[in-house]
Amino acid sequence: MRHRPLGQTGLFVSELCLGTMTFGGTEGMWANLGALKQNDAERLIGQAIDAGINFIDTADVYAAGASEQITGQALKNLKIPREDVVVATKVFGEMGKSPNSRGATRHHILDGVKASLKRLQFDHIDLYQIHGFDPATPIEETVRALDQLVRHGHVRYVGVSNWAAWQIATALGIAERLGLSHFESLQAYYSVAGRDLERELVPMLRSTGMGLLVWSPLAGGLLSGKYADANQVEEGSRRSSFDFPPVDKNRAKDCIEVMRAIAQAHGVSIARVALAWLLHQPQVTSVIIGAKRPDQLADNIGSTDVKLTAAELEQIGKVSQLPGEYPGWMFEMQGKFRRSQIAEANGTPANP
Repeated sequence: MRHRPLGQTGLFVSELCLGTMTFGGTEGMWANLGALKQNDAERLIGQAIDAGINFIDTADVYAAGASEQITGQALKNLKIPREDVVVATKVFGEMGKSPNSRGATRHHILDGVKASLKRLQFDHIDLYQIHGFDPATPIEETVRALDQLVRHGHVRYVGVSNWAAWQIATALGIAERLGLSHFESLQAYYSVAGRDLERELVPMLRSTGMGLLVWSPLAGGLLSGKYADANQVEEGSRRSSFDFPPVDKNRAKDCIEVMRAIAQAHGVSIARVALAWLLHQPQVTSVIIGAKRPDQLADNIGSTDVKLTAAELEQIGKVSQLPGEYPGWMFEMQGKFRRSQIAEANGTPANP
C-alpha cells in the first residue's frame, strides 16, 4: 500500500481510502447502499487498517449520521490510535427539517462540524469537505467559515466535493486574496466508464496542485465484473433500484469487454483492473472503496498489486475515451505547434 501527499500538504494518505457509505443504513436509499451494523463495520475497518489503509471517508448525511457514529465507535473499539488514521467527513446535505439545516452557509457548517465531532467522538476532523455546491450561499461565506474551523483547531484541512472547476477556482482565489485556508482536495466521481472530469477538473487540479479523491470508482458496481452486459443489470442489485451514477451503458459495455481480457491475462477480477487503471492515473491521490463483505474489500485492496502495461493502459484509455467537445478539440488543434516546441526544448516526445 503506497501513501501519497494530500494536495500540497505534508499529510500522507493511503492510495486506497475506505468509504463508509455501507454503514448503518436502515431505510430508503441508505438501506439499499448498505446496512452494516457495528460488528460488521469494525471487521471491515480492521481489515483495511491491517492492509495499510490509513484513510477513512464518511459524511454526515450517510444513513442520517449513523455512518459517522459507527466509524468513530469502531476506531475506539479497535483501539486504533487517533494519530494513525486520517478521517474525512463532509457537510452540506439536509440534516433536519429547518430551512437552515442544509447548505454551505456559516450557520450550517458551524453546526455541522459540532454534530460530526460528537458522532465521531473526536476532538478534530482531519479533512472536512463541502459535499456539494450551494447556489444560495456566497462562496466567500463558505470559505471564511472553513477557515474559522481550521483556526479553532476543529478541522486540520479542508476540501470540496462535486464542484465545477470554475467554482473551485473562485474559492481558491478568494482564499488566496484574503489569506484564508484553502481547499486541498477535490472528491469527485471518476471511473473507466465516466471520465468527464478530465475535461475541466483535471487540468484545474494539475494547475493548482489539489489532490483528487475518487468516489464510485466502479461506477456504482457496474464495473465490478458481475454484470456480463452493462445494459442488463440483475434484479435486486444496487443498480436495479438505484441507477447511479449516470453512465453511457454502451461505452461501459465495451470497456468491460476490454478489461475482461486484461483481467484474465493477470488472473484477477475486472474490478481490480478498473481500480488499477485509476491508480495508474497521475492526478489521482486516493481511490475510495466501499464494501459490504470482507471478500469484496480484499478483492478491491488487491488492485494495488496489479501493474498494467503501457499497452494495456492504452487499450483501456482508447475504449473509454471521451468524445471530443469544444473547446477541448480546439485546444488540441491550435496548441499542437506550441506543444511540439515545448517537447523539443525539453527533449521529450510531443503529445498528440
